[in-house]
This record gives sequence, C-alpha cells and structure tokens, in this order.
Amino acid sequence: MPPESDETAHHKAKMAHRKAVQDAEVAGKTVEKGLLIIHTGKGKGKSTAAWGLLLRAVGRGFRCGVVQFGKGAWQSGERTAIERLGAQVEWHTLGEGFTWETQDRDRDVEAARRAWAKARELMANPAIRLIVLDELNIALRYDHLDIKEVVEALKARRGDQHIVVTGRNAKPELIAAADLVTEMMPVKHHFAAGVKAQEGIEF
Repeated sequence: MPPESDETAHHKAKMAHRKAVQDAEVAGKTVEKGLLIIHTGKGKGKSTAAWGLLLRAVGRGFRCGVVQFGKGAWQSGERTAIERLGAQVEWHTLGEGFTWETQDRDRDVEAARRAWAKARELMANPAIRLIVLDELNIALRYDHLDIKEVVEALKARRGDQHIVVTGRNAKPELIAAADLVTEMMPVKHHFAAGVKAQEGIEF
C-alpha cells in the first residue's frame, strides 16, 4: 500500500478525535423517558415532520394516536397512507376547518373541546406510546382551550408516552414544559410565486 499523505493522515486523526468525543457524549446520556415535542413557527413542514416521527414509531412497533384540531375532515395523503396501517394508528379529525373558515367561535371552542377529550382518552390508553396533537397550538392561540389545563395534563402523562404538538405560535407555557422545541422558519415558499397547493406535496 502507498503511504498515507499528510492530508489523509490529518483527516483520519481529526475524525478519530471527533468520534471519541461523540461516543463519550452519547455514552453520557442515560435517561430514557417520554418526550413532549413541539413543532412550531411560520415555516412549512410542522405537521409533515410529525408524520415522519409517527412513521418511525410505527416502524418500531409502537401503537400511536393522532388528534387533529382545527383541520376539517378532508382526506389528506398522510391520513390515507396511515389508515392503511390498520389498528396500529388511531386517527381522529375532530375540527370543522380552520377558525377563519368556520367564522364561529362557539363552534370552534366546542370542536376543540371534543378533540381535547379524545386526546385525553388516548393519553389514558396504556397501549398508546406516541400521540400527535396536530394544530393544538392553534386552539391554544385562540384560547379555545385553557392553557393551564392542557399543560398540566401533558406534564402528567405516562412516563413512557411521547406527545408531538404542532402549529404556529406555541404558547410560552407549553414551550417551557416541552423537552424538544423546533421552530420552522420560512426562507422561500412557492406559494408566494403563485404556485397552488398541490396533491402529494401540501395534502
């Protein structure tokens, strides 16, 4: 074999050091617990990220639940795909459309309460390991639900249960209670250039 160049040897040494640091950091993490995960921000992809996480959990054999707040009963591509998984995922769309579509606060509040009741039911089910509460942040933003009640219930969830909350404008109280918060930031969006919502991309 030809001798290693100085550049190759330097790279190997650098990567060996990085691996040692990384391995030590990973080894130091010993806590295993259910997580409260928040996907928020003005950028596209909050719910999409939640569906990817749900798919990962399903692949590991978890039973999962989905409760959609606000969104109406239109059939999205992810819902169609997930329904093919059968009983491993329970999907509940309990909104009547976004609040600017219904234009009826009383109806929105009632729909949010129904959805929250279903969420509590799933949280109480010992077989459910991961729950996506899609657009819960919107219901909280418009005060359709009591933020204190919601945060207390989420904090009191079973120790091995993961919950993912999506939607813009996550409340500070929810962010404070969360284990992981990701804020999606818009950089560029085709909608601004006149491109309509497309099947298989937006829904």
